[in-house]
Amino acid sequence: MVDIALPATFTRTVEDCWGADGRRWLAALPRIAGQVLRKWDLTVEEPFPLSMNWVTRVRRADGSTAVLKLGVPEAGHLADEAVALEFFAGNGAVALLGRDDTLGALLEEEARPGVQVRSLVPERDEEATAALIDVMRRLHRPAPPGLPLPELSRRVASFDDHLRRFPDGGPIPRHLVERARELFADLCATATGRVVLHGDLHHDNVLTADREPWLAIDPHGVIGDPGYEAGALLYNPDPLDPDDTVLDLARARIEQLADGLGIPVDRVTAWGFAQGVLSEVWMFEGDGGRNMRSLRLAERLLPLLP
Repeated sequence: MVDIALPATFTRTVEDCWGADGRRWLAALPRIAGQVLRKWDLTVEEPFPLSMNWVTRVRRADGSTAVLKLGVPEAGHLADEAVALEFFAGNGAVALLGRDDTLGALLEEEARPGVQVRSLVPERDEEATAALIDVMRRLHRPAPPGLPLPELSRRVASFDDHLRRFPDGGPIPRHLVERARELFADLCATATGRVVLHGDLHHDNVLTADREPWLAIDPHGVIGDPGYEAGALLYNPDPLDPDDTVLDLARARIEQLADGLGIPVDRVTAWGFAQGVLSEVWMFEGDGGRNMRSLRLAERLLPLLP
């Protein structure tokens, strides 16, 4: 057993996302943590901020530090992360040091000093975008047959679910959801490649490291068109104030991403629009509120679509 203090916001998120499975996991977390620490001969150091998983810095038997991540096994999301990290094999992303799918446990390399690429925004945004492009180019390799990761095209279902849930319009203008759904499906159908994607690449998930200048963390693991990865970069990082500084950078970022990745500007723009709406749709899959920044991006990009 490990003495674990869990913030109320964390427990609510776990319960909201996974219901009874989440509640059972929270109750068992001290026992699971103790079991994993013994199995891998780890000592807990300071925990990281918590969102959907319990994450802490640990010290290994050889004195090196690593990151231990525990999550709800039934959810399967950490298994996808493990598959992606195994495929990346430390090239552009942190290395996977251990996994136990039954316990919902991952042991990962710690990126140190671990400064997020968001630290460069907005003053050095071109440099930040260049770092993200470099990471994407290192991560993106063709997916081998049988790799157990979901297909990007499955995310079209989120648009369909939203349109069924809100047949009369709902919280997002229906024409935006319909156009984004059409574009998302078309972009997947005309994919320029079938690569293993990070799936949630943005300015908070790329950190400075000793082994490489920048390493990605927290991949979702998905297979599909390489251009998808660029979309979320256009409305991140989450600003500390309510202005539109990040959105004002979008056009310059689109040009840089298109040039750096060898993808047409129209295609990067379309992915930005589709993902901007998808991000907003995801906010309403549960009982969440409106993000708005991603929706404002989509509204800005709408007149630029082909």
